[in-house]
Amino acid sequence: MGTQQIIESINADALKTDIPRFDIGDTLNVHVRIVEGEKERTQVFSGVLISRKGRGINEMITVRRIVDEIGVERTWPINSPSIAKFEVVRRADARRAKLYYLRDRVGKSRRLRDKRRGLKHVEGMTTIQR
Repeated sequence: MGTQQIIESINADALKTDIPRFDIGDTLNVHVRIVEGEKERTQVFSGVLISRKGRGINEMITVRRIVDEIGVERTWPINSPSIAKFEVVRRADARRAKLYYLRDRVGKSRRLRDKRRGLKHVEGMTTIQR
């Protein structure tokens, strides 16, 4: 067994197993645990997934949202213990691996197209029903 396989087998028990399937362009609700003194609460950060990089224990995501016409981006490790859960709100059709071009967009050109075709038959593709 090589060094890389040994490292991955050690990190395998730290990986989360309850992560839903989400792709670039999807709108996510990221529930983040915030500790203030001895109190703990959950805060929801809702935005568009613009980047996903790394693999295994090192996988990171970047979520972008607009607050008062100002873009706010946050980056988290997917397997971080400070993240309570992920919820997929909306699926979008993105043809790129990174959506950094959304930083320069204003108005309606900031929106992404909905991905609707064939979602009934794909496993793990549930979204929040409103």
